[in-house]
Amino acid sequence: MIPFGLQHVLVMAATPISSVFLVSKTLGLSEDLTVKLLAAAFVFSGVGTLVQSLGPGRIGVRLPFVMLPGGAPIVLFVAIAQEHGLPTASGAVILTAVFYLVALPLFTRLLKFFPTVVIGTMIVIIGVNLIKVGGLLVTGKPGTPGFGDPRALLLGLATIGCTVLFFRLLTGMLRQLAVVLGLVAGTVLAALLGATHFDEVGTGPLFALPEPLPFGPPEFSLIAAVPLMLFALASMAEATGQTVLNGEIVGKDIDTRRDAPKTIRGDALVSLCGGLFGTSLMVTSGENVGIVRVTGVRSRFVTVIAGIVLVLIGLFTPIAQLMAGIPAAVVGGTALVVFAVITVLGIQMLRQVDLSDHTNIVICAVALALGLLPILVPGIYDQFPANVRILLDSGVAVGAFVAAVLNVVFHHLRAPSPRENTETAAAS
Repeated sequence: MIPFGLQHVLVMAATPISSVFLVSKTLGLSEDLTVKLLAAAFVFSGVGTLVQSLGPGRIGVRLPFVMLPGGAPIVLFVAIAQEHGLPTASGAVILTAVFYLVALPLFTRLLKFFPTVVIGTMIVIIGVNLIKVGGLLVTGKPGTPGFGDPRALLLGLATIGCTVLFFRLLTGMLRQLAVVLGLVAGTVLAALLGATHFDEVGTGPLFALPEPLPFGPPEFSLIAAVPLMLFALASMAEATGQTVLNGEIVGKDIDTRRDAPKTIRGDALVSLCGGLFGTSLMVTSGENVGIVRVTGVRSRFVTVIAGIVLVLIGLFTPIAQLMAGIPAAVVGGTALVVFAVITVLGIQMLRQVDLSDHTNIVICAVALALGLLPILVPGIYDQFPANVRILLDSGVAVGAFVAAVLNVVFHHLRAPSPRENTETAAAS
């Protein structure tokens, strides 16, 4: 199980590293504070992974999930910190974690409005959004120095090619490890080209424990926390789709009203604890679902191993430095394969929907159009007010909302046909 657990970690390790570096570079934090925040990000990623995989009580769904710092929450965290200060940003994370728990009962009652057509459409949008994230790891952001660097593109494509080659040539357990073997091959090629960054490995302290309240006592402002609370609503819908998808992959019978709240409670409580140690919201990762599907290894105890490894990475500084030395283009190449699988799984779920029914086609088409719009046309809503833009810029949130509303309009509010009236009268 250890190699399979490491496979999850290696593909996901770039997320906590990049999230902490984004906060540190943007806000000008000291190196010592950055090391402590990196330790907290890895430790609580590991703790969250253990919670979701083991599912103690009614917290955690007992599925092979990995928990990581969310991408959008990191951006919102930085924005709140720039405007109101770091103590207020930490307070906003804590308030949002509490909001998860308060809003959950109402959200549970609304789950009947999220059938397969809604969740399948949402998963396709999640997959496309993740492919974009993986692609930017390879190319860099447009307009920045080094965007589209041929060497980075070579590393990304070579990593994908090696992964495919291993899938084709290997058998048994080695074939199931094709994703991590492709990443290792890409790293070796990067080392030969001088693109790795392992110079800092072994420098600094050997151990780095997370520090409680690293920014001082948190300050609570409901107004400052509104952006993160709005994201929480989209996050709950996304967690529902991921729970259903992961359950289908591992062959577990999922009841959304019973199991999705367990996933959301795990996200909320780990985010609450992480907020006390300086992290932003921690969310259940949809990325590792693709690894489960690609490898066929469905045991939740594999992600238990991954959780333990993530905690160890947080405690031992050289391990985190080693992870940080892998080029982003190599991680991006691996991520593109895994993330594209998420899109394929969404398409597979939509095959279960009766698309001969034109109402389902309209629901899926309109939700995809509006959900993919902010992903494919970045900045389209920049002229809108900030709080409105937070929701509109989330393609997943828009797609889920539109699909759910159209599902209600077509399947719950439509007038009964004369035939249905006749059948109802006959039944009476």
